[in-house]
Amino acid sequence: MFGKLKNKLKNWTKSLTKKAEESEEKKEVVEKLEQIKEIATPKKFNVGTQSFEPDLEKIKDIEKELKEKVIEEKKTVTEVIEPEKKLENKEESKTVTEIIGKPKEKKSFFGSLKSKIRKVKISEKDFDVYADELDLLLLENNVALEVTEKIIKRLKEEIVGKELLKKEVEGEIKDAFKEIIDEILVEPFNLIEKIKNREDKSEPYIVLFCGINGTGKTTTIAKIARQIKENKLSCVLAAGDTFRAASIEQIKKHGEKLGINVVAHEYNSDPASVGFDAIKYAKKNKIDAVLIDTAGRMYTEKNLMNQIEKIAKVTKPNTKIFVGESLTGNDIIEQVKSFDWAIKIDGIILSKADIDEKGGTALSVGYVTKKPILYLGTGQEYDKIEPFDKKKFIEKLGLDEE
Repeated sequence: MFGKLKNKLKNWTKSLTKKAEESEEKKEVVEKLEQIKEIATPKKFNVGTQSFEPDLEKIKDIEKELKEKVIEEKKTVTEVIEPEKKLENKEESKTVTEIIGKPKEKKSFFGSLKSKIRKVKISEKDFDVYADELDLLLLENNVALEVTEKIIKRLKEEIVGKELLKKEVEGEIKDAFKEIIDEILVEPFNLIEKIKNREDKSEPYIVLFCGINGTGKTTTIAKIARQIKENKLSCVLAAGDTFRAASIEQIKKHGEKLGINVVAHEYNSDPASVGFDAIKYAKKNKIDAVLIDTAGRMYTEKNLMNQIEKIAKVTKPNTKIFVGESLTGNDIIEQVKSFDWAIKIDGIILSKADIDEKGGTALSVGYVTKKPILYLGTGQEYDKIEPFDKKKFIEKLGLDEE
């Protein structure tokens, strides 16, 4: 997931570190020049028994030459000043190198300076340059614009102006990313445990599924039904999609394969009544859960959205689940917002996650709804569904790899 994120972060943090180091290096070189000037500009030097006035014009020339050559060409102080040249008395006077301090043997002035820099500070200007690249990267990975803005804003708050060890800059940025993503994604609840631990065992646990056309909603319901059965619980399926051609036959076929009963009416009948009858059947037969299928509907179709509101009012589901496609991209944001506004969804299942290499959809819907992602569909077979794991999801982004 997130394809280029790992390499982009590595290159980005190297560039940020380099810029910060160069800024610190230049600052320390200038400070060294000021020290040279301070040493070299008293009224008199007293070296042994000799006393002399400094050549101020010569000092200015030295300072100018140092600024040009030490900063721009990275030459050593001793290379520029010529350490063997004496100021006055060849026998008793000291060299300029002796006055200002000689660099360590076999190490340039610039090299010595660099080795002393242990920390870097990333400026707001440095961050903003690379924030544009990060913005594009997140958008390319199906992260919604408002979520992208939040991530970048938080990341900026975490690292700009903070003093970091050079070797820890990349790790700090990765850790900040992980914390932000962890905060965005709500910890999922366990649907099977909710069914097992319902307070009134004489009442079935009711789950209503909704979403637009073509997201694999009916197949997802069959996968959940299989999990319920594997956990020694019973369930019944309600064929609430009375609109789409062959939808009732499809869910009946799933029921036959799984050995699970299906309650169905005729096509074009009231889907709310199908759900009501399925709940009645479950109570009579002491069945643990009722899974209600509904017709896929576009979130822009007002009449159909009113219909699903009616289904929710009649069946009073314990949990309402939105089923969406991982590949939908930013369009899923408007979908999930509309369904949440209509029936107040409790959780999300993302289908086709196996062919989604980006992963941004999960971040987007998690942030926008503040609702948990419960499962990821990873194929057509009944066992191709896995509980959503925040830690595992973050690991798949590549943020823990070297």
